[in-house]
Amino acid sequence: MTIFTPTSPAEVLDAVAWAVSEEAPLEILGHGSKRGIGLPLQTEHTLDLSRLSGVTLYEPEELVLSARAGTPIAEMEARLAEAGQRFAFEPMDYGPLLGGEPGRGTIGGMLAANLAGPRRLTAGAARDHVLGVHAISGRGEAFKSGGRVVKNVTGYDLSKAMAGSWGTLAVVTDVTFKVLPAAETEATLVLHGLSDEQAVAAMARALGSSAEVSSAAHLPETVAGRVADGTLAGGASTLLRIEGFGPSVDYRTQSLTDLLRDAGEIGRIEREASIALWRQIRDCAPFANGTDKPVWRVSMAPTDGHRMVMALRMEAAVDCFYDWQGGLVWLSMEDGEPHADELRRLIAAHGGGHATLVRAAPAVRAAAPVFQPQPAALAALTDRLRSEFDPKGILNPGRMAVH
Repeated sequence: MTIFTPTSPAEVLDAVAWAVSEEAPLEILGHGSKRGIGLPLQTEHTLDLSRLSGVTLYEPEELVLSARAGTPIAEMEARLAEAGQRFAFEPMDYGPLLGGEPGRGTIGGMLAANLAGPRRLTAGAARDHVLGVHAISGRGEAFKSGGRVVKNVTGYDLSKAMAGSWGTLAVVTDVTFKVLPAAETEATLVLHGLSDEQAVAAMARALGSSAEVSSAAHLPETVAGRVADGTLAGGASTLLRIEGFGPSVDYRTQSLTDLLRDAGEIGRIEREASIALWRQIRDCAPFANGTDKPVWRVSMAPTDGHRMVMALRMEAAVDCFYDWQGGLVWLSMEDGEPHADELRRLIAAHGGGHATLVRAAPAVRAAAPVFQPQPAALAALTDRLRSEFDPKGILNPGRMAVH
């Protein structure tokens, strides 16, 4: 077994070119924080990008940051915070959920997994903020796409094609992202005791108001006590985050409180506690319990998710909570079985959507369809794209395969 640990893009090119010439598949890794997602790989060689690290350009006044693919996200977020800036899309840290350490994710993995967090509704995901990449294709050819300026337009944006490709199209060596100013402060309103259906209706009202809610989540009673040091224990909690300047946050939270007064008891969580709470929601902390019980990440229309969960509870023991106004459903299968067929059947019956198995034992991942099966036309397009970028199947082969 060979482990390549390049420290420069030229060394990455050499490693991939060797793999192509030998037709030797490579597992592509940063720090391995998301290694447990996707089908287990059976590759003899590994391309470890953890030493391909460092910020190569940061221009706060231009809202642009470039870094090597192996640069830890946590390192960049700390640097951005010093300048009062942030990744607006709030990239999730999968490490704790998958039994690893926090803060190990890299900027290359952030793009490869198209990470997003609770601010997804208003800020999008990684693909919406990437400006450019330098990468090595599975042909052993270096290419670049995009640039370092927000106005850059160069036809088809290959940098966006890298988003969500899980390292199966190319090895990204450098990536450039747009960054944005951080909010001066934030607060979270807590609506207590709502059912899933009531919570979805309240979140819709809040997002449709003039309060500029940046995030909306619902924690059922079984989950609420596992975050915020247990301060939300005792009932379901529906969470609405408001960010901005202090006086504006106060005005908008009061306006939202008045709007939702008929929904029942309403509390308020202040800045530091609010930041910590939404970080826990972002990282799926309620299910980061050190087990390998299957956890699914389901994306559906906000009005359909809770109905699907209700139907699923008739067939399996399920724990869950909702983000993205109810459009992102985190499911923990409490009996240890993935119930993939039942879940996908019910998703299709309730308006459609996408389900990804983000945590399970290796044997379960090897047998279950981890990623959402694609319609025939889209699957054919995906296959053509992969054959163009990686005709010999060198890069992360089979990771995104669907049984």
